[in-house]
Parts: sequence; C-alpha cells; structure tokens
Amino acid sequence: MLRWLVAVLSHSCLVPRAASMFYAVRKGRRTGVYRTWAECQEQVNKFPSASFKKFATEKDAWAFVRAGLPGPPQQPQQQPEAAEAFGPPAVTQGNGSQREEPELNTTCCSTCKRPYERSTNEEQIAKRVKHDEVHSVCSIPTVREDKFSYMGDFAVVYTDGCCSSNGRNRARAGIGVYWGPGHPLNTSERLPGRQTNQRAEIHAACKAIEQAKSQNIKKLIIYTDSKFTINGITSWVDNWKTNGWRTSSGGSVINKEDFERLDNLVKDIEIQWMHIPGHAGFQGNEEADRLAREGACKPQC
Repeated sequence: MLRWLVAVLSHSCLVPRAASMFYAVRKGRRTGVYRTWAECQEQVNKFPSASFKKFATEKDAWAFVRAGLPGPPQQPQQQPEAAEAFGPPAVTQGNGSQREEPELNTTCCSTCKRPYERSTNEEQIAKRVKHDEVHSVCSIPTVREDKFSYMGDFAVVYTDGCCSSNGRNRARAGIGVYWGPGHPLNTSERLPGRQTNQRAEIHAACKAIEQAKSQNIKKLIIYTDSKFTINGITSWVDNWKTNGWRTSSGGSVINKEDFERLDNLVKDIEIQWMHIPGHAGFQGNEEADRLAREGACKPQC
C-alpha cells in the first residue's frame, strides 16, 4: 500500500501542469486576447466567419489579432499588461460592504498635467469589488464611416478629468472626452461647481454618455483611468442608495450628486467600463487627458 502511494505521488509530481494559453480573437463580437477558452468562446460562438486561434505567448496572440485589422488612429502605442473590463452597472460587492475613496490631494502643475491616481487602499478596494474581469483585453477599435470607433457593436470613447491644485481654493478642473482624431464630439470643458479630480472624472463619463445617447448609440465602451469612477458606478452606488447615501462607516457620500447623475444616465444604455493606466502612452487616453487639461484652463461657467 505504501509503495503504491509513493508511486502515485511521484507520478503526480512529474506530470507538468498545463501551460497558460492565450486565445486570440481576430474576428468576433469583441476582438482581443483572452486568457480562458470560455471567454474566447463567448466572442466567437455563432459569430459569422469568426477567426480565432490559441497561442502559447501573448505576443504571438496579439500579432495574430493585429494581422487581420487595419491600423486605426486610436491604436495604443504599447500594449498593456492587463486591462480590466468591468461589466454593466449594478454589480454588487461580494461581502455587501462599500467604501468611498477620499478625494485625492494631488497638486498638479500649472498645465494641469496630473499623475495617474494612486491610493494606499486602491488595490484593496478593487479586490473587494465583484466584477467581470478580462485579463489582457485591450481590443483594437475599428473606425466606421460615421467616424466612431467600434469594438464589435460597441462604440468606443476615452474620458478623463484633471484638476490643478486639487483640494485647494485655487483649484481648476476640466473634463476631456475623446472619440477619435478630429471628431466633432471631442470635448474640452471647464468643470462646473466644486473643483476636484474625482468630480472631473465622473462628469467626463457623464458627458460621454450624454453624447452617445444624442447619437442613438445603445452600446458603449468607456476607457478611463479612474478606478474610483468605475468602482463607484459598478458596485458602491447600489449600497449607497440602500443605506440612504451613507458609506459603510456611516459618513455622507461626498460625491452623491455626481453619482446620482451618472447612475441616471447609465440606466438605458449598455456600458462596458474599461480601466486603462493613465499616462502610459495610449493615444486615446493621452488625447482625453490633453482635452481635460485644456478645459481646466478655460473660465468657469
């Protein structure tokens, strides 16, 4: 019996684990690179003339995807290690708790070029949010005749907000919405009301959704570098409303009016929230950041 057990254990130790594979979708509902077959299958199952393939390396997988697509103006300058995809709004947290990230006290220079948001508890907060996460999915948009960029049947937009001297009396905040090179809906505006980074990020997303609705767009992908905005609308807002707009610690939600506006806007449109690293060389994000900085320099309405 002992000999048999030793033999079984020895054999199990020698059997190599299956290598992690990358599933490339060149043509499907959403092009990109996926880490599991189930995620890939969702994009290609029953899709006409779907094109997909399995690779051992992420580099080869992305090469396969790019080979079948034109080089659109919004192609990022480098591929992110991982892009987080957050599903439709009203996704609840696993443990029922919620926490509002405090306003960041980041001081920007006179041109409002702000660093990517960082918070000591940001990663811990993100881990508590229950959402659909797709690793390494940063699909390359295709541009149609209407000048909107699309991933499958989702229109693509980049939003950003910035604030110089955030949290101070002389703060100046702006919003940026970027649909593509020379697009008539590209927006650069001064943020009305209280001047903060986080309000700017929320209102930039609001502006993009309002614009999408004005164009009868029913499905929208929003790229933003604000995890606060994404977590707030996809998870925390439902708990806040249930608790009378109180945080888990009993305090008032600082950005109540801003999230109320965003929550009302997302009700009749399908939105995929995508987090993208700020100031990492991605053209769409860089352009949205530029528009936000220019907006902060404008007079307040």
